[in-house]
Amino acid sequence: MTTTTLAVLVPLLPFLGAAAGLLLGRTAPGFVRPLAVLPTLASLVLAALVAARQGGGPAVDAATELTPTGSVPIALALHVDGFAALVAVLVACVATCVQIYSTGYLRDDPRYPSYAALVSLFTSAMLLVVYTGDLMVLLVGWEVMGICSYFLVGHYWETPEARAASLKAFLVTKLGDVPFLIGLFALATEAGSFRITTILGAVAHGSIDHPTLIALLLLAGVAGKSAQFPLHTWLPDAMAGPTPVSALIHAATMVAAGVYFVARLLPLFEASPAAMLVLAVMAAVTMAGSALAALAQDDIKRVLAYSTIGQLGYMTGALATGDRGAAVFHLLTHGAFKALLFLAAGVIIHAAGTNSLAAMSRMRNLRERVPDAYWTTTVALLALAAIPPFSGFFSKESVLVAAERAATGHTAHAPGAAGWTVLVAGLLTAVLTAGYAMRLWLLAFRGRGTEAPGHGRQPVVMNAVLWVLAVPSLALGGLAFRVLPDWFDGRDLTPALTTSVLGTGLALVGGIVTYAAWRHTTALASRVPLGAVAAHPEGDAALVEAEAIASHAPAYGDIASAADPSDPGRLLLGPLHRHAAAGFHLDAVQTTLFVRPVLAGASLVHFLDREVVDTYVRGAGLLPRLLGAAVRRAQTGNVQTYVSALLAGTVVLTVAVVLVATGA
Repeated sequence: MTTTTLAVLVPLLPFLGAAAGLLLGRTAPGFVRPLAVLPTLASLVLAALVAARQGGGPAVDAATELTPTGSVPIALALHVDGFAALVAVLVACVATCVQIYSTGYLRDDPRYPSYAALVSLFTSAMLLVVYTGDLMVLLVGWEVMGICSYFLVGHYWETPEARAASLKAFLVTKLGDVPFLIGLFALATEAGSFRITTILGAVAHGSIDHPTLIALLLLAGVAGKSAQFPLHTWLPDAMAGPTPVSALIHAATMVAAGVYFVARLLPLFEASPAAMLVLAVMAAVTMAGSALAALAQDDIKRVLAYSTIGQLGYMTGALATGDRGAAVFHLLTHGAFKALLFLAAGVIIHAAGTNSLAAMSRMRNLRERVPDAYWTTTVALLALAAIPPFSGFFSKESVLVAAERAATGHTAHAPGAAGWTVLVAGLLTAVLTAGYAMRLWLLAFRGRGTEAPGHGRQPVVMNAVLWVLAVPSLALGGLAFRVLPDWFDGRDLTPALTTSVLGTGLALVGGIVTYAAWRHTTALASRVPLGAVAAHPEGDAALVEAEAIASHAPAYGDIASAADPSDPGRLLLGPLHRHAAAGFHLDAVQTTLFVRPVLAGASLVHFLDREVVDTYVRGAGLLPRLLGAAVRRAQTGNVQTYVSALLAGTVVLTVAVVLVATGA
């Protein structure tokens, strides 16, 4: 079987599994779990074979024109280079782990068949984005992921949080997709093709006349899909969906799509220094702002959501310095440890019966109840904080090295200002990342107070997946940084002494300061009892999570934060804590700038339709209605009246004829 055939099967198998799962979900429920897991697992095996055959060598290209369009052709095209091969392995691996984990997490969920089918479709769409060589086909996968996220985030549709979150995720990403679509059409018009290889050739020959405008339009879609400032607000609220969905979205699919898209078309962005600087500023604001917000969140999944936004900021920062190898390297390692963190959070929420860190900090011996989640979460948080030798250290270090090179003028296509912006923001974020990672670990596993509730042990498959993901979280970075340059652009990914010492030192400072703050505030925990736990301790993990989400706001007054004086984040942030917990009020700003004007415009259109358009319509019907009323009066039903009118009419016509004939 050729490499091209294998590459076609990689996204096709999960799609067929999704179709079969939807068709057989009700009639043959026994086939649902095999149809969810086996096609995705087979796709992982095939993706690994494609990567092994590609081996960092020349890209595999194949194309078939779909239909003559009369202008810019659209083709079913494959373009599998080193980047695509490795990212596809990551997507398939995380999706397989999520599907296996979900068989235990949602084992009693009546909507599991549709959930599993949507996860498979989601996976297929992302793999299509990764492998395709045509931007219009990429757009299909891009939009299918958006629709799947709407349904999956809203899985617990009984809760108002899930309904609102799914709608918000859909609308905010669509806000970015409109200029993204315009940018795609403008790019294809100037390049004469939707084929990525043709477009990159046109960029190399200077045939793109408006690179800055096109790049900025495309960046709007990237900001929405990859949750970058200012279109990142949908991602924390999307935590109202099931935890495995959060792992899939954050680690390997939807939010990774924007970063991967920019990496694919990086020469286009490099053709515009202004676009590169905008990308750098966007990355810097995203990194620092999301890290501050993560330090103030009470919901354990919202902490991880803001963490994802910040780590994506590192990736876009690497792209802003012209190093897509560093960006994709961090994408790979982040996919492993962030999937692990979310899936472990699902185990913790199930055991604790709550998603509130404030409540967990008042539970004793929670770590003894979830030993697998405790140890694997520790590994993943160390990787997140970029502590050597964990994988996050090597990939984050490659980003900082790329920023340093750009700042010192050693990168040809990246402005020095972009390098300095990313470098300073990256080092600041390193401190904050270690801080919120330490805070999460202390509040979740070093609680003091009443004994942790007994919600039973989790299914074996859930804990087994955690250990599978712990391996790349620990070792992927150290094993891969010497090999990956052969798969990427050939740029060295080896850590540099200066940035290694700075980054690791700042991370240690952040962790130590947070620990000291926790030691100072933890005594207050026993004085302020907080906590709301799930009402069904024997329920499966999905039911416990749905109840935890529904009970968080009534228990604490806000979905994001809790009035907990023992929270070290409150001490560290001081007066900034209130604003950070609310995401620096970006939702309120977007409501003022977009939602209210749209609602006002809708009200105006409704008024004009009702009072103006409908008035003209009613007026147009008034004259026929009056004529009809006049004619209706003549219809008396009296035969004598009709005969009299007939005779009178005959006389009038006779007189008229005589007068005409005599010329009178």
